[in-house]
Amino acid sequence: MSETLESIVTAVPGPFSRALAAELASYEAPGVTYLGEDYPVFWAGASGATVTDVDGNRYLDLTSAFGVAATGHTNPRVADAIAAQAQRLIHGMGDVHPTQARTRLLMRLAELAPGDLMKTYLSTSGADAIEFALKTALLVTGKPRTIAYHGAYHGLSLGALEVAGIEKFRLPFAPLVADRATFLPYPGADVAVDSAIADVRDALDRDPDAGAVLLEPIQGRGGVIVPPDGFLHALRELCYARGVLMILDEIYTGFGRTGTMFACEREAVVPDLLCLGKALGGGVPLSATMGSARVMDAWPASTGEALHTSTFLGNPLACAAALANLDEIARLDVPGLVRAREPALGERLRRMRSLSIVRDVRGRGFLWAVEFAGAALANRIVVRGLAKGVILLQSGPTGTSITIAPPPTIGDEQLARALELFEDAARETEEAT
Repeated sequence: MSETLESIVTAVPGPFSRALAAELASYEAPGVTYLGEDYPVFWAGASGATVTDVDGNRYLDLTSAFGVAATGHTNPRVADAIAAQAQRLIHGMGDVHPTQARTRLLMRLAELAPGDLMKTYLSTSGADAIEFALKTALLVTGKPRTIAYHGAYHGLSLGALEVAGIEKFRLPFAPLVADRATFLPYPGADVAVDSAIADVRDALDRDPDAGAVLLEPIQGRGGVIVPPDGFLHALRELCYARGVLMILDEIYTGFGRTGTMFACEREAVVPDLLCLGKALGGGVPLSATMGSARVMDAWPASTGEALHTSTFLGNPLACAAALANLDEIARLDVPGLVRAREPALGERLRRMRSLSIVRDVRGRGFLWAVEFAGAALANRIVVRGLAKGVILLQSGPTGTSITIAPPPTIGDEQLARALELFEDAARETEEAT
């Protein structure tokens, strides 16, 4: 049976999308959604690796909607679990009266996590997970500062901005963002491990109040920067030796996207704290911070008023979705799917190096980036791709890259067609330059 491909039946954006854009502009706070003549389209539905807009145009998705759709958009088994849970209990009482779904999810995460990471705080967004990790690091070490990396994206709340390495997000709010981080260059694959570790060692010497090193095992929003082999393992050993916590942000890379359940497992690294999100909830907002009992028990036991909580902590609908989604990741063997298909995806993308406007192609698993000669070029390719029927995502600190992160369950014919449309958009942009 032929796989569902793209189908463009109106101008892009179509008339209904344009009408909705005008309404959105009147009611949504500025600075959230970019609204232009040729972008965006308004989504009406999604299934597997395809997205349909309100005008009936169908697109192939090379983004997984920011890496969320690890088991495909609107996975039927996840949707069924959400519907069943909604009939029983949609909302609980967070830290006051827990639910069975929350308990089951915590147990399941402990089974999946590397090493001795067995205790978890559930939250809603990636930024929430990061902020809980930062608080935990202070309680464990008594030290308020953090070693972080340029190009890092850990969320946009004020606490997360303290460790954010992309200046355009920090600068507008600089008076509110505390200076509690020392930033280092994130090492690309061509950097020697010894040099990258020396940078951390020197930073810890200069900043004795740093109690943690926070990083992504592969920088995602920063343009898919892959560190040299052995870096994470060497950093783990340095953190042990210096008595500082290693916090890994696997919000983007977790749950099979790089070919192992968690990217750190490639080097048999167990961090002190592991931050998760995106793919966890199967499309329902949910994130988590995991740690060993030794680390998490730095938090005092609740005496009736939690020190860190939220109204929607461990929301039962989100927990039910996550449990079903984790079942699907196991049933489909998402990490195995990614490992089996990574060589072909990488080879296909590396062919684009023949284009004069391409500066680099890099990635791992089902998380790649093609870097172009400028942000304006990358933007034009994203817009051209959308008009052709493929959804692309611009990335990098200055927007020069396009991230390729398709749902691992995407069909072979769909993936080939989506990459063809992407390359066509890039070639047409090159010819117009």
